[in-house]
Parts: sequence; C-alpha cells; structure tokens
Amino acid sequence: MKRPTLFLTVGLPCTGKTTAARRIETERQALRLTKDEWVKALYGPENPAPATDVIEGRLIAIGLRALELGTNVVIDFGLWSRDERSALRRAAADVGATVEMRYFELAPAEQRRRLDRRQAEAPDTTWPMSDEELAEWAALFETPTQGELDGSEPVGDPPAGFATWDAWRGHRWPPSVL
Repeated sequence: MKRPTLFLTVGLPCTGKTTAARRIETERQALRLTKDEWVKALYGPENPAPATDVIEGRLIAIGLRALELGTNVVIDFGLWSRDERSALRRAAADVGATVEMRYFELAPAEQRRRLDRRQAEAPDTTWPMSDEELAEWAALFETPTQGELDGSEPVGDPPAGFATWDAWRGHRWPPSVL
C-alpha cells in the first residue's frame, strides 16, 4: 500500500495557499483542512486567536487520523513558524506518512491586491487586514529553508522546555479555549 502524504501549505494571507490546497485535494485525493472555513462558519466576522488555535489543533488531529487510515491530507494554514512545520513533519513521520511542503510568497503589493479583490468578491471568506497587520505578520514569518521544502533537513529536537514534538503540539494547539 502506498504511504499517504501530508501536504503543508506555507505562506502569508492571500498568497495562493487555498487555491493550491483545492487543487491538491482534487488531484491527489486529499482531505483538505482549511482553518478559515471553520473559523468563519463558527465566528462569522470575528477571528478570535484562542479559538483559531484550538480549531487548528482539532483539524490537525483529524488530519493525522486520516493519514493513519491511508488518506492524503492537505493542511491549509499559514504555518508561519519553523516549529509548527517541524512538529507536523514529525507527526506525519510518526504515523508513516510522507510530507510535501508547498511555500507561497508574493510581493506585498500583489498580496494587497489579492486581498482587496477577495474582500470585494467574497467578503464572507476572509477578514479585513490592514497594511500594518500584513507588514507585522511578514516580519513574524519564518521562511522555510530549502532543506525543509525538499525534506532533506532533519526535523531536529523540539524547543526548550518540551520533551517531544507531541508535547509542543499540545501546547501550540491546545485542546480547548479554557
């Protein structure tokens, strides 16, 4: 039996992650897990960070179970930090799956243009984002290395204070908002 694949979409808002995730879903028969669709369905115009983290964690748990069952999965989040990507690479390996990481980047002007178009054409799928927020998020974003992208770079140890990547995942993506 062929090993399932975890596809990770990596990038800032409006860089093409969801479009690519939809393509992967169809072409690779993958379960697409898109956090924004769940947050919008549950919270409408709000985007509460604690709930977002919990929703991401729940979707990741579903994705890992699907991988165990032999189903390809595409995680359609930004995965801005190396630690997030490393935790998911390790979790996929632990359930016998391979990982394909897809990185999306755009010039800020094109990102703004796409966001404005999305806001005008499908406001129910996104939230307003200021230029200041986009710049702040770009400064926080950790660009994946070539070794991360091609899988040649080992995951390495979890951050200080965490014995395992599973423990770090439980901290980063808590099981509840309480």
